[in-house]
Amino acid sequence: MTDHDGNSEREPVRGRAAGGRAGRFRLRGWGGVAGMAAACALVASLALPALSSVPAGPLASAPAGRERGAVREAEDCTDPEASLRPSTAGGPNIDAIRQRGKLIVGIDQNSYRWGYRDPVGGGLEGFDIDLARAIAADILGSPDAVIFRAIPTNQRIPALETGRVDIVVRTMTITCDRIEQVAFSTAYFRAGQQVLAPKSSPVTGYDASLEGLRVCSAEGSTAYEALERNSFGAVFQDEHDGQPQDEDLLTVPNALDCLVRLQLGLVDAIVTDNALAAGQAAQDPAVELKGDGPFTTEYYGVATELGKDDLVRRVNHVLEEYRKGPWMEAYRTWLEADLPGVTGPPQPIYRAG
Repeated sequence: MTDHDGNSEREPVRGRAAGGRAGRFRLRGWGGVAGMAAACALVASLALPALSSVPAGPLASAPAGRERGAVREAEDCTDPEASLRPSTAGGPNIDAIRQRGKLIVGIDQNSYRWGYRDPVGGGLEGFDIDLARAIAADILGSPDAVIFRAIPTNQRIPALETGRVDIVVRTMTITCDRIEQVAFSTAYFRAGQQVLAPKSSPVTGYDASLEGLRVCSAEGSTAYEALERNSFGAVFQDEHDGQPQDEDLLTVPNALDCLVRLQLGLVDAIVTDNALAAGQAAQDPAVELKGDGPFTTEYYGVATELGKDDLVRRVNHVLEEYRKGPWMEAYRTWLEADLPGVTGPPQPIYRAG
């Protein structure tokens, strides 16, 4: 997959070669005509045209020695969700965005209910899209003063580090490892990892029922990291992961790629965020979330490049206002039907000082 500038969106992911037995059953043909039609539609969605070709422009330099400080912070990490206090003050990065006249946001265009293209009108919609527009409106005075750049899961951090985007609003979990590489806002959604599989599958959740099965996850995701820690005997890595001949079968660029492979009978189950899995289940009535609920607790944050403190503080200001009403409105519009029972946004945690 390539971006609008013609650059490759693929990044090798480090991992071991796949091992274990072959899957105990195959799912070829399940779901009938509806399943195959959905698979074809989803495959087509992966080839959507690029979104924009406006360059990011000059980037403000981060303070010297920031990497070393970030590593120390991660080593002592007990509250990765703690962020900088909100502020409406300007700064070099806010000024650069205003001079450009557009906020450049890395998003997903294939995650139903979060960031996806309306099949009728063709516009981008979803919970993350609404939040991105709210940030643009606060900084630039218009929710339309935004350029969306679709990036795969494993390109979220590189897109920030190379200056292709100002922020990433793309169901990105805040973790101790990631705060070494990027800066996060306060949390804007609580989620967790869960297993998605066909309703007819013997899989009962993230447990021993996965043994010997082919399990798909997105490269660079917390789902992949969970499988690395404990796969319950599942086969979850491609034979040539991290090499030029990477098969991209079990570890894939985007979470939606896993659903396509599941529908085509190429994998037996998916591990992904329950918030994303709920949207995938809504797309295909033949699949369902397995188990009593998510087996992890994770929080999504808006990511920026390390050192862009003025931008982080401004985003946190937007989130302070967003939690007062627009958040629940967006939840009811996009998520409640598929992910019911959420009573409100997570409360912010701020660093001392």
